[in-house]
Amino acid sequence: MFFEPLFFLLIIPLVIILMALRIMREYERAVVFQLGRFWKVKGPGLILIIPGLQTMVRVDLRTRVLDVPSQDLISRDNVSVKVNAVIYFRIIEADKAVIQVEDFAAATSQLAQTTLRSVLGKHELDEMLAERDKINDDIQEILDHQTAAWGVKVANVEIKHVDIDETMVRAIAKQAEAERIRRAKIINAEGEYQAAERLVDAGKVLTQVPEAMQLRYLSALSDIATDRTNTIVFPFPTEFAEVMGKLVGKTPE
Repeated sequence: MFFEPLFFLLIIPLVIILMALRIMREYERAVVFQLGRFWKVKGPGLILIIPGLQTMVRVDLRTRVLDVPSQDLISRDNVSVKVNAVIYFRIIEADKAVIQVEDFAAATSQLAQTTLRSVLGKHELDEMLAERDKINDDIQEILDHQTAAWGVKVANVEIKHVDIDETMVRAIAKQAEAERIRRAKIINAEGEYQAAERLVDAGKVLTQVPEAMQLRYLSALSDIATDRTNTIVFPFPTEFAEVMGKLVGKTPE
């Protein structure tokens, strides 16, 4: 009978000590409140919480992945699209994540949805498809600025899908085809314009340099000599005609 009171005297402090001890992993922190007021952040490792006097909230500091649901929005060029994204964030200040916001994950999700609609609504469809990296950086910067008060760091934002209505897909295909035809015509016209410029330059050279005209004349004769046609048009330079006219018109002395 003597050992029973002694047993309780020993076991009760042992139970209290075991209840007061907490083990925090490397990626965990304990936000400790003393009599309802914030006291300090503890961890990692073995920590002591005084039962009845102190309480704690366990916070995970690892990076979390948040899938933003598909959002219906209208781009700046009045195209209706559905866009979803994924966000990578983590807690960098455990006390703020517990004290400043009730549910930091839900708050970050709602903020990401509204920010996604707001930012993408300022861009045209072509920009959404071609400039995703820049848009991702803009969204990440806005979210990171807003969530800093909650002790949350938004590390990265990635737009996953930009879904377009089927009728709009056909319209975009027609627009792309028309754009390719337009570019082909411009390139063809530019080539003709450059060729015409070269012909004009060549004519000026032949006019200003008689020797160049003679070389061109000999080149034409060479081309005619290799032709197998029955009829040959023989080019006769005007200079020869002038020389022959002078010889015929000259009277012997």
